[in-house]
Amino acid sequence: MSDLKAQFEKAAADSTQLPERPENKTLLELYGLYKQATAGDNAGARPGFTDMAGRMKFDAWAALKGKSGEEAMQEYIDLIESLK
Repeated sequence: MSDLKAQFEKAAADSTQLPERPENKTLLELYGLYKQATAGDNAGARPGFTDMAGRMKFDAWAALKGKSGEEAMQEYIDLIESLK
């Protein structure tokens, strides 16, 4: 396992033990970075207007289209570290 992947997995585990819950904007950013790092570009259909949370998550992930998995992992790690 690469160093970056190990750090990413540790950051993902650490995300559940932050001193306080991040604001929604930060949570969406974390979601998008995590999905981009683990699944790549979003290829699904945007949820309907009645699913506002789903649309917000979709948009957060879709905004990262083209970003490499490694870049997304590093940004996720850095963001989690800044929240500790």
